[in-house]
This record gives sequence, structure tokens and C-alpha cells, in this order.
Amino acid sequence: MNIRSNCKYAVACVTSMGVRITPEDRMSVHESNRFFMQATSAETNVLNVSSSLGLPCIALTRFVKDSPIAWFIKGELRKRNINFEGPDVEQGGPWGYRHQFNIADAGFGLRAPRVWNDRAGEVGRDMDSSDYDLDRIFGEEGVQILHISGLIASMSSNTTKACLEIARKAKQYGTLISFDYNYRKSFWEGREEELTAAFDEIMGLSDILLGLGGPVPDIEEFKKIILEQKEKYPQAVVYSATIRKVVDANEHLWGAVVWADGNWYVEEPRPMQVLDRIGGGDGYSGGILYAIASGKKPEEWIKYGWAAGALAVSTFNDYASPIDEAELISVYEGNAVIKR
Repeated sequence: MNIRSNCKYAVACVTSMGVRITPEDRMSVHESNRFFMQATSAETNVLNVSSSLGLPCIALTRFVKDSPIAWFIKGELRKRNINFEGPDVEQGGPWGYRHQFNIADAGFGLRAPRVWNDRAGEVGRDMDSSDYDLDRIFGEEGVQILHISGLIASMSSNTTKACLEIARKAKQYGTLISFDYNYRKSFWEGREEELTAAFDEIMGLSDILLGLGGPVPDIEEFKKIILEQKEKYPQAVVYSATIRKVVDANEHLWGAVVWADGNWYVEEPRPMQVLDRIGGGDGYSGGILYAIASGKKPEEWIKYGWAAGALAVSTFNDYASPIDEAELISVYEGNAVIKR
């Protein structure tokens, strides 16, 4: 895989930031009165693996001017070593813009996790590619990998257009494009024709295709789906899918498959203990992108992805924050022996 060198940023993403509130102690939302709040987006969750391990990353987003939630988000991104760019937009009064709220619990045993997205008035829905100096970011400064997810690409007509224009500009400068399909039915309702065309173009520009497939029963079914996508989008050099079988809210079987450099790499599903399942898929994508950006061999990409996904669900954060590569290797090998 040809990856740019001498770049300011290893991984960039397009995103709309918000906050997630989660009950303490795995309680359900309606039975709780104490909540843990964190800055969140699927795309910055992906960046977090690389940023934690020292690679420079940047999020292209929008903020509500003078909002304490915006201040909180910016502070959290700084703590996570993620740079950000984007305008501070006037709120427009109490009925104007705001940052999304993701309200979720982790579930317990046979009580499944529940997620409620409250995104009315979300400031990121009106983002525009002109919000960013793309020639400077991708041309002068340089980005190795641009990551886009189906969530931001389908959130509104504005975000769809912005993602397409940013992807085209990044491609012009030789940046690799990573795309996670990340389908959400509610975002697609009434926009099927528009989004089908837009996703087809983004996938046609992409070098790394993640999140392929859906709730299929086994690895062999995923391979068939990947081969179909490979025929449709032959320019891509990495195709990947994860498989998750739910035992209960506290235990999943976690596996993955990758096609790269003419070879299959497979992790058969194996038990993974779960503290909070949100962010496991983002962790997987982040692990793969870190492995690519840091020059790992193709056979190692799936290992870093699997481990970063498993690490993400071992915390109440919805992102993986490995302290070093050794931690990811230890998770992958199933070695939970205490480190002194």
C-alpha cells in the first residue's frame, strides 16, 4: 500500500461532535439519577487509537460558539491528543444550534443496552467543506489517511455533500480514504436514492473499506460479501468486516476478517468480556488504521483491530485508549497477567 510520507497528520476525520451520558454502575437510564458524561463521535473514537499511541490526528467539525458543551468537547479532544478545526457557529437563541446528546446504558446480563440519540438542532448537520482550508490541510500539511463513516455521511444533505467534497480533495493530494459503511436506518429514510449514489462515490474513492456486511452468521458469509464489494470497488486495497455474537450484555464472541494484498486474514469469533459495548466497532477500525499508518505488515492489521475493539469495550469510554502497543498485543494474546 502506498501511503504518503512527511505528513503533519496520520489520520483525519470528518465528524459532528456531541456528548454521551451513561448511568453509573451499569444501571438503566430510567432508574438512574447519576450519569457519566463524555465527548463523543464515532469518527473521533476511530482516531483515538492512533492519537493515544502518539500519531498526530485531526477532526474536522463544528462547534456552537460560547457553549459550555463545546468547551467541554474541545477540552476532552485536547486531553485525547486529537487536534480539531472548524468554525464556532452562533447558537441563534435557545431554539438554535446545539451539540447532540447520546443517552445510553451498558445493560447487564440478559438486560440489553439501550441507546437514545437526541440530535435535533445539531450544529454539525450544516457543516460545509468551505469551513476548512482543504488545500492547506491535505496539500501543504498532508494527511496520510482520511476516515469517513456512514454516520456523518448520511446525517443530512449538507454533511453528505461535505464528505464527498472533502474526500475528493483528499484524494487529489494522495491521501488514502477509509470508509466505514456504518448504516443507520433512521438516517436513510426518504433519502435512499440520494445516499445510495453518494455512498457509491465515496466507496469508489476509498482505499480502505470497513464495516462491510451486516448481521450474518459466520466468517464465510462475510467473505462472500467482501468478494462482492471487491468486484464492485476494485480500487480498494483493504476490505474488512467484524462479526459479533452476543452471549449476553457482559460477554460477546468477537471475530473479524480482512482481505488485503491478495490474502485473507481471519480471526474466528472468541469470547470477549464486555463492560460497555459502545465503541467496539470504532476501536476495531481505529486499530486497523493505526497499524496501517504506523507501517505494520498486513497480517498484523487485523490483530491490532481485534485488540483495539476488545480494549474499547473493557471500559466505560466509547473509545480505546491503549497506553502502548504492548497493551494491544497482550489483549490480542489473551494475556491478562498483572503487569508490575
